Amino acid sequence: MNEEFNVSPEDFKKLPPDEAQDNENIAGPSLSFGQSVWLQLKKKKSAIVSAVVIILMVLIAFGSTPFINNKTLVKSHPQYANLPAKVPGMSAINGLNGKLKQGDKWVNVYEQNHIPKDKYFFAGTDYLGRPLGQRIIYGTKISLIVAFVAALFDLTIGVLYGIVSGWKGGGVDNGMQRIIEIISSIPNLVIVVLMLVVLKPGMMSIILAIAISSWTTMARQIRAETLTLKNQEYVLAARNLGQSSWKIALKHLVPNLSSLIIIQMMYTIPTAIFFEAFLSFIGIGISAPQTSLGVLLNEGQKNFQFLPYQMWFPAIVLCVLMIAFNLLGDGLRDALDPKSRR
Repeated sequence: MNEEFNVSPEDFKKLPPDEAQDNENIAGPSLSFGQSVWLQLKKKKSAIVSAVVIILMVLIAFGSTPFINNKTLVKSHPQYANLPAKVPGMSAINGLNGKLKQGDKWVNVYEQNHIPKDKYFFAGTDYLGRPLGQRIIYGTKISLIVAFVAALFDLTIGVLYGIVSGWKGGGVDNGMQRIIEIISSIPNLVIVVLMLVVLKPGMMSIILAIAISSWTTMARQIRAETLTLKNQEYVLAARNLGQSSWKIALKHLVPNLSSLIIIQMMYTIPTAIFFEAFLSFIGIGISAPQTSLGVLLNEGQKNFQFLPYQMWFPAIVLCVLMIAFNLLGDGLRDALDPKSRR
């Protein structure tokens, strides 16, 4: 036993200064804020997959503009009306091989209507013979435009309004919050209906409705956070040094509010997508012959009992789009806000 614990004078020699310092160092590698956020975000596989899905959908929707536009989508081809989806190499999968279930049997509609063998419609056609796949891509683009416009209003009106309200405080804050309460008390649907009195149903009425009411949630959250940040030591020091309110807002408030802004925008986008789809579905948003995901759902539900694919495909795209933005928002919330990490 004693031999196992024998020590020699060599064991008591001083270590070199650099090596001794390394042994005492318990700090981890230095990471920037962006690197820390990326490391946390990578742990959320669902958020990474959602980001990839969103990027692909955005590229497909906006990259198809030279080939798919509103003029090409209104052209009807009666000889191709109500054809189911047909994808090359998917002949063994019913629903993707040009077959449609009629009664208890799967019937090859392409052969029944004498469609050339080299003719494919990846998502089928509608009652006028228009390619449903192209209409879904264009409808996704319209829905994304509405969503990005809503995010833009959040980023401009909502952030600016919230910072001014929280920074000024007192009577100014009370007055600005009463305005928000009045706007929030009016349902978005009522605002859209009022817009229709002046404008025709379409993109402009939806954008105006979003511009009037969509930014209030962002403004409230920014205002609450600004009330906390304006009493921090670094902000008080900047004020004592004579910095103007605008410089303090740009240098101190906005960087510290950036995580809240990004997270809220990620939740605003799917809300706007659903809002547009809902309005178009009930007929007071974008209307035919123009197309959007809501218009496609409205047209598809009329034939859902016999031609379910006309509703299923746009519904799946809408669900994937909304779920992807929500999952990405959850991942960014956990990555940007350490308090919310589980």
